[in-house]
Amino acid sequence: MPVRVAEISAPSQVSGTISRHTSPPACTLLSVGQAFSGTQNVSSIQKEEAWRVNVRIQGCDLEHGYLCGTMEALNVPMADTPIVVTFWEGEIVDTKNYTFFTGKWDASPEDDKRHWTKFPSFLPLLSQVEIDGGKSLDLSNCPYIFMRWKEQYFVNVGTDCGLTIAGFYYVCFSCSDGSINGFYYDPNSSPFQKLELKSTNEGRSGFSFSSYELQ
Repeated sequence: MPVRVAEISAPSQVSGTISRHTSPPACTLLSVGQAFSGTQNVSSIQKEEAWRVNVRIQGCDLEHGYLCGTMEALNVPMADTPIVVTFWEGEIVDTKNYTFFTGKWDASPEDDKRHWTKFPSFLPLLSQVEIDGGKSLDLSNCPYIFMRWKEQYFVNVGTDCGLTIAGFYYVCFSCSDGSINGFYYDPNSSPFQKLELKSTNEGRSGFSFSSYELQ
């Protein structure tokens, strides 16, 4: 959820064998209740800026390539409240339900390629993705899960809060340590705003999120 702005962010060895319609690897760190904490860099030409971000997974259905959750942006300078909360839905790139080509949200195949190639873990897959969007890749043994997260609505503020949810995130999730890296895409926002998150023990033991109700 970057700031709204006026119209005018070494490759690892990842297997990519050919086999259709495989599910991503099961991962205990990508499950309902899991929480993540980190930062989003929202720097622009005018200034450097980043804020704290918390994410919690509210739903996950690997079979259908779906997950959803909430995102909290803390201490956003222009907001009337110290925490801005959004609800997001995600698409898991599994070559069955979704491919690496977005096909909506004003993202062209070239936009997709520019953002996915920001992730070193994606680079071994690039040649096949250029051919068919990765439809023929077997991602079942890939140590990373690639996703798109699209914020759907603000939970605790109105649309005049100074932030935008018009764009979406390209996301790479590490199954080994639960870390998340992402890049926000919105033609009307600063490019390549980076999201960096680490898994926490919240939901399993201790980190506390704010209280709010999903409508």
